[in-house]
Amino acid sequence: MAEPLALYVHWPFCVSKCPYCDFNSHVRESVDQAEWCDALLADLRHEAALLPGRTVGSIFFGGGTPSLMPPATVATVIAAAGDVWDLADDVEITLEANPNSVEVANFADLAAAGVNRVSIGVQSFDSEVLEFLGRAHSENEARRAIATAQEHFARVSFDLIYARPAQSMAAWESELAGALAFGTDHLSLYQLTIEPGTRFATLAAKGDLTIPDGDAAADLFDMTQAMTRAAGLPRYEVSNHARVGQESRHNLAYWRYADYAGVGPGAHGRRLGQATERHKKPENFVAAVERNGHGLKVESDLPAAERATEAMLMGLRLTEGIDLARIEARSGLARDAFVDAGAVARLAKQGLMTHDGDRIAVTDDGILLLDSILSEVVKTH
Repeated sequence: MAEPLALYVHWPFCVSKCPYCDFNSHVRESVDQAEWCDALLADLRHEAALLPGRTVGSIFFGGGTPSLMPPATVATVIAAAGDVWDLADDVEITLEANPNSVEVANFADLAAAGVNRVSIGVQSFDSEVLEFLGRAHSENEARRAIATAQEHFARVSFDLIYARPAQSMAAWESELAGALAFGTDHLSLYQLTIEPGTRFATLAAKGDLTIPDGDAAADLFDMTQAMTRAAGLPRYEVSNHARVGQESRHNLAYWRYADYAGVGPGAHGRRLGQATERHKKPENFVAAVERNGHGLKVESDLPAAERATEAMLMGLRLTEGIDLARIEARSGLARDAFVDAGAVARLAKQGLMTHDGDRIAVTDDGILLLDSILSEVVKTH
């Protein structure tokens, strides 16, 4: 029996563009809601025809700012997914939301539409930091958004960004303690990185923006692990923390290299050994759907070696690590084609990895060195 399918739906519109963001997001004065609902449904039906008979374990509305979607559109997309596939009895339906009061006002209607998990882009509880990050909400709105979400959704997560310029250990300790006090079952805690092509990258190049160096960032990371563990939300992926059983099922599908269908502008997918990508620009996506019945821009067969490499790169981000037998089964390759056993043994001796039967994993000591560990362990072709 095929594993559950994950469905990603991209809503590309935002009120404004954040200076650190490299996601496919666009600011438009007006959006033709009926046209967009029709386009997403057509794109969804195209994917379903290529993935018949599957059960959907998770749906994720990402963006952009999907909390700007009319709840009626969200309900229609969920219903359409249920028409073309079976939805698991315990299907996880997540929607990303900003804490702005206008969007929070939709929470009750989004819950009624079928959303049962919300992920809120708080990023900080400090008004100066929110301004620096280009966020359009206040710290009070952030607190209200979390409290309101907890009234309407069974599962609530929110994001914070740390390792910001001039951030002290004490300041982050206080902010994280406040975040943990909300009692949510999931937190995403990201260190600020300078992504190419963003406004922050321009500022950093001019010397106007400096983020903590490696040692300072490592100290902040270690404190984060200690505090979240003590609160019962251990890390299960590099930046994601949850109570046991409350991990994001949708994101686990990515990290475990399961099939996922991606619909909407710029959405990526992995289905049956193929990589898919939609047109990014909203207008180009809609035009493609009207022309072809789908928004696909790229649809390519992934060679077995590339699939195995991707599975390694994704899976070693997880605390649980990866099952080499599973990658063998999904790629059709023997493990010595994609993993350097000598490097694993050497890193295990250094306490940076573990190797137990078919399973290998990166330890807490190794996770800050993940990029260099991946370059040693993963055989690329």
